[in-house]
Amino acid sequence: MTTDESYIERIGNTRRKRFTKHLLLCLVSIVMLYPLLWLVSSSLKPAGIVFKDLSLWPAEWDFSNYTEGWTALEFPFDLYLVNSVVIVVLSILGNLLSCSLAAYAFARLNFRGRKLFFALTLGTMMLPGHVLLVPQYIVFAKLGWLNTYFPLIVPNFLATSAFYIFLMVQFIRSLPKELDEAARIDGAGTFRIFWSVILPLCKPAFATTAIFTFISTWNEFFSPLLYLTEQELYTVPLAVRQFIDSEGQSQWGQMFAMSFVSLAPVIGFFIAGQKYLVKGIATTGLK
Repeated sequence: MTTDESYIERIGNTRRKRFTKHLLLCLVSIVMLYPLLWLVSSSLKPAGIVFKDLSLWPAEWDFSNYTEGWTALEFPFDLYLVNSVVIVVLSILGNLLSCSLAAYAFARLNFRGRKLFFALTLGTMMLPGHVLLVPQYIVFAKLGWLNTYFPLIVPNFLATSAFYIFLMVQFIRSLPKELDEAARIDGAGTFRIFWSVILPLCKPAFATTAIFTFISTWNEFFSPLLYLTEQELYTVPLAVRQFIDSEGQSQWGQMFAMSFVSLAPVIGFFIAGQKYLVKGIATTGLK
C-alpha cells in the first residue's frame, strides 16, 4: 500500500469514527429531549386525549390550552411571571455582588484565619438544606418577613452560597497577581483594584453564576411554598401547581401549556449564556 493510499484510508477511518460519534450523540440528545418535546406536544392536545395519544405530532390541535391556562387561575399568569422575574433579578444581583466580594477577599487579601474561614465556608456545602429550614424560618418569622419576598432575596446579598464563592475564588486565583501589583503601584487601593481590575476579567465566572442562579431560583418550589401564603405573591412553580386541585385532579392541557411557558425563559437564558457558561466552568479549575 502506497503512502497516499494509507493516508486516504486513515482519513476515511477518522471520518467514520466522527460520523459514528455524532450519530450516537444525536440519538442520546433525542432521548434526553423527548420529555420536553412530549410536553410541548401535550400542551397542544385536548385534555381528554393527552394520555391516549402519546405521539409527538398531535392528531388534533388545541391552542386554547394557552389562552385558557393564562387566565384559569385567580390571577393572570403574567403576574406570576413578573413575581418570578423580580425575585430572580434581585437574587442574581445579590449573588454577583456579595459572592464576588467574598471571593476577592479569600483569593487576594491576606488576613488572619483566611484558610480557616474559607474551609468553614466550603464546609457549609455539605450541610443539607433542610437542616437550616427551621432556624431560618424562626429568624424570618421574628423579623416579620413571612409572606414577603425578603426571605427569598436577602440571603443572596449575604454571600450564603459557598458554591458560587468557591467558583469565583478559583477563577480569581487564575488571574495574574501582577495585575494587582501594577494597579497598586499606580495608586489604586484594594477596592479600586477589585472594581477596575478584577471585575472586568470575571465575566465568564459572573455569567456562570448568573445562569446557575437564574435556573435554581426560577425553578425553586419549596422556599416560596414555605414563606408565601397569598396567591398574588406566588412564583411560577407555585402557580403551575395550582392547576392540580385538592383531589388530585388536573387540567392537564392547561398545566402543560403553562409549564412550557415557564420553561421558555430558562431555555432562552441558558442558550444566550452557554458560551460564557462553558468558558467559566472550563477555566475555574485552571491556575
